[in-house]
Amino acid sequence: MVRTRSDMLEASTSTSASSSSSSPERAAYDDDTDFFTAQKNDSESSIGVSSLRDMTVSPTSDREHRLSPISRLPPELLIGVFTKLSSGSDLRTCMLVSKTWSRNSVDLLWHRPLCNSWQNLLSVTKSIQQADGYYPYNALVKRLNLSNLNDQINDGTVKPFVQCKRIERLTLTGCVKLTDGGVCNLIHGSKSLLALDITGLKDITDHTLNAVANNCGRLQGLNITDCLKVTDDSLVAVAENCHFLKRLKLNNCTLITDDSIMAVAQHCPYMLEIDLHNCRQVSNISITNLIARGRQLRELRVGHCNLITDVAFLDLPKNLLFDSLRILDLTACSQLHDEAVEKIIETSPRLRNLVLAKCKEITDRSVDAITKLGKNLHYIHLGHCAHITDKAVISLVQKCNRIRYIDLACCHRLTDQSVRQLATLPKLRRIGLVKCQSITDISIYALAKQSADARQKSPCLLERVHLSYCINLTLSGIHQLLNKCNKLTHLSLTGVQAFYLQEDLIAFCREAPPEFTEHQRTVFCVFSGEGVNRLRHYLNSQPDIYDNADGTMYDDRELEDVDHAQQVAGLMHATGLNDDDDDMDEVDGGEGSQYELDGEGES
Repeated sequence: MVRTRSDMLEASTSTSASSSSSSPERAAYDDDTDFFTAQKNDSESSIGVSSLRDMTVSPTSDREHRLSPISRLPPELLIGVFTKLSSGSDLRTCMLVSKTWSRNSVDLLWHRPLCNSWQNLLSVTKSIQQADGYYPYNALVKRLNLSNLNDQINDGTVKPFVQCKRIERLTLTGCVKLTDGGVCNLIHGSKSLLALDITGLKDITDHTLNAVANNCGRLQGLNITDCLKVTDDSLVAVAENCHFLKRLKLNNCTLITDDSIMAVAQHCPYMLEIDLHNCRQVSNISITNLIARGRQLRELRVGHCNLITDVAFLDLPKNLLFDSLRILDLTACSQLHDEAVEKIIETSPRLRNLVLAKCKEITDRSVDAITKLGKNLHYIHLGHCAHITDKAVISLVQKCNRIRYIDLACCHRLTDQSVRQLATLPKLRRIGLVKCQSITDISIYALAKQSADARQKSPCLLERVHLSYCINLTLSGIHQLLNKCNKLTHLSLTGVQAFYLQEDLIAFCREAPPEFTEHQRTVFCVFSGEGVNRLRHYLNSQPDIYDNADGTMYDDRELEDVDHAQQVAGLMHATGLNDDDDDMDEVDGGEGSQYELDGEGES
């Protein structure tokens, strides 16, 4: 039968009508729909289809297209969004939205369960022990930190966590009631463990570290600070079995000898940081091997290792540079001399933080060597290096102008000339001048003036200033320093009679540590945090009583201060705070060790 032209037109019209915008198939390719994301895979894209008429849309596919855009996000993007949530309660809410959201948020919620209270700990352990839980929660825990409940944690408390065999970071700092039994149960079978911190667990013995050696072959970080019963036997086993160790802290492990450190140097080639503070049986041969073999070593702390001498550094291989070394702490290595410091600078030209506190034999010669570090040097501690003079400090500042922290406590030969030069450092944040008794208000005005000049370009950066027992200082200079340094958060003025004798001023001072004697409490004068701001505000609100910060350079009471110098010096000796004492925060009852190193990045 021959079709007429009208029949053909009618058929064409009918076919066209079936593809109208009202068709549900057409709706699947609306302008608001991303065509490529609407397909199940690439084989169904337009490239593999001859025409749109060859495609069909199932009811299931239609329902998928009606989902909100966020519901069509792939899991990796959903997880990326969830990681931006800082609150655990927000993550719990996300888990209740849908099964998809729940599957993609539960890992984040249980990755590091919050155990900062006893109630939270009970809730976590209850979920872990559920045999019919919706998720295997024990397998989701990757980081476990029980240090917030340290005095309540014992072997029974950690028993539920024995099921968690995928823990990567285990922190038990200060959980002093734990014994070998409890810690070993946690470690047994933990093949994924990367970092273990058992600081302060004084009952821990070699039994625990042997368990670490046998079970934790992937271990990268170990902190056994104050584990006083640990010996070479177990630490050598750890070194021989945990070849990926990168960070090791053995502070105050006084039973450790060269055998352990030599094993670490030989078997742990990836070592980045090692802390041997107060490991008094460690000697030169260990340090030489650690540096020579640890080509990636970045931080080495050997403070109070009394057996270390110049030989530890002079025996380093010739013509070999250790470019990775950034932090070196040699506190109280009293047998070091200028020759050792020169060798250190020669072989480690990119040192950033150098601590030579209480290395009492070094002189200006060492400081001249340190100047070769140039812009790399950010932190320098020369406290109790009494042979250093103004000439060396001035040269140091001129050649190392990126210094952020400098401590010159008990360097009694220094005068205002040094501090005036130090005031020119553009990035200076902390300065320690405890017991530098020759400095006067001239130094303080220099610090304040430089801060005022720098503010035209950038704000004053000074945060902590330590001036205890600088007996020639007056209120006028300190007042100006307070007004010019708005970021100041710590100001120590212990033994400065212009302050500790003023009842109205010490009202803003923090409490002296309880272990201080009555004499020490009498002269204690440290302002920190809000106390600094309150002191500044009080001095500014009393113009009739206290000289204005912009007044004359010298205060009338300066002569009176000199008259009292001998009295204060005698009081210093009466309190036992002589040159052999720790300076800065520890003498002043501060917030931690004065030897804490800044974690600033390199620049």
